Amino acid sequence: MGKEHNTVQYIQTAAGERLAVIPEAEYQRMVEALEDRQDIKATRKIMARLKDGTEELIPTEFVNRLIDGENAIKVWREFRGMSADDLAEKVGISVNDLSAIETGDGDGSFGSIKKIAAALRISVDDLA
Repeated sequence: MGKEHNTVQYIQTAAGERLAVIPEAEYQRMVEALEDRQDIKATRKIMARLKDGTEELIPTEFVNRLIDGENAIKVWREFRGMSADDLAEKVGISVNDLSAIETGDGDGSFGSIKKIAAALRISVDDLA
């Protein structure tokens, strides 16, 4: 660390609180170090969630499709590597019903949507 650490000035307020005044460059360095530490802590949390399976990475291709408004069930189904037949069978609905939901020609019951979300290992909110 440089000589700027020797330029700390102490002042006392009227209320008796003692304050340390440091050069702005040193203050900025301290703020950046704190932000770096917070970033490292957040990264460690995400890495732990990835390791234990409570978090997953989704390729940009699929994220962009969701952002662009493509049907979320279809995007998640394809991300999971499932065919429409696979998902329909797992959920207990016909492929035609699933197709209607994915194309927007049908809404599907809330119960079906919950089953679809569970089969895709996502929350119902991820389909909204």
